[in-house]
Amino acid sequence: MAKILVVDDAKFMRLTLKNILKKANHDIVGEAENGKQAIALYEELTPDLVTMDITMPEMSGLEAMRKIKAEYPTARIVMCSAMGQQKMVVEAIEAGAKDFIIKPFDEVRVIDAVSRVLS
Repeated sequence: MAKILVVDDAKFMRLTLKNILKKANHDIVGEAENGKQAIALYEELTPDLVTMDITMPEMSGLEAMRKIKAEYPTARIVMCSAMGQQKMVVEAIEAGAKDFIIKPFDEVRVIDAVSRVLS
């Protein structure tokens, strides 16, 4: 069971991810709706894993991930993106994301990605 921080500007997406992760016996330790909150919560909670939406207001997931990885090089971050954002996904992986999940979320794919990154 991992401590996971869920970051997405859409409440519905956070709820969907939380339900999938809880079903897999993970502990959701926090939620953020933008990159700035994600950084603050990461520092406060030091989760085992972060699911991070790419496109968010105030600060993008990409920018937040770069800042987190600069301070915490071992941070495990899985990026979440909508279809058609392949260029951003590649950029995220190059910047240090451990994996990515495409929206709408497929339960099996989410669990596979999370398990792979945690192992």
